[in-house]
Amino acid sequence: MIVIPAIDIKEGKCVRLLQGRMEDATVYSNTPWKMALRWEEAGGKILHIVDLNGAFEGRGVNDSAVQMILEHAHIPVELGGGIRDMKRITTLLSMGVWRVIIGTAAVENPALVKEAVDAFGSERILVGLDARIGMVATRGWASESGTPAVELGLQMKSLGIERIVYTDISRDGMLTGPNIPETERMACDTGLKVIASGGVSSLGDIRALKEIETSGVDSVITGKALYEGKFTLGDAIKAAG
Repeated sequence: MIVIPAIDIKEGKCVRLLQGRMEDATVYSNTPWKMALRWEEAGGKILHIVDLNGAFEGRGVNDSAVQMILEHAHIPVELGGGIRDMKRITTLLSMGVWRVIIGTAAVENPALVKEAVDAFGSERILVGLDARIGMVATRGWASESGTPAVELGLQMKSLGIERIVYTDISRDGMLTGPNIPETERMACDTGLKVIASGGVSSLGDIRALKEIETSGVDSVITGKALYEGKFTLGDAIKAAG
């Protein structure tokens, strides 16, 4: 299982939110690229970046900070937040982003997902499936779509998607543990590869996710637990190994 450290960017700074609420932001660094180097040096193999402002505004807002990360880090970067059209996808991949994560647009414009997969391949196009009580939320988690999470997962698979980032919003930033049953259900019911996200608070959580790896949950994103010193990235990687 791969442990992926997260760098969430708001107004050019590395922050963490509680349940996606922009007003509940804690700043951990004014220079996200230095945080990227920290995670790379600690053994990280992939970086997960979210343009938080972009997620709410539907456009790239923190590209200068992202560009600095791409210039300084030497490990692959996946990025989500405000990716709503092919022009944006093309721009990010041209900048050096390894794979982009489509969230809101997957619900509101699924044709974009198929177009992107056809153009760039399923390895470079992921869908961010963010759920609250089993239902998908969009636009920076501010809107409820009314779409069941598994239903959307199956639709995305039919469009060529092979991997998703599955986030249980109620757990995100709360350090209460991931929603393992729902994460496993998503993988088993859709046949998609799943990156688990939201709520990781201990090495025990990572070990518990490791136990369901055979279902298709093969990676885990961790953010606040790292920033709060609940464990080191090195220890997390060992726990997942």
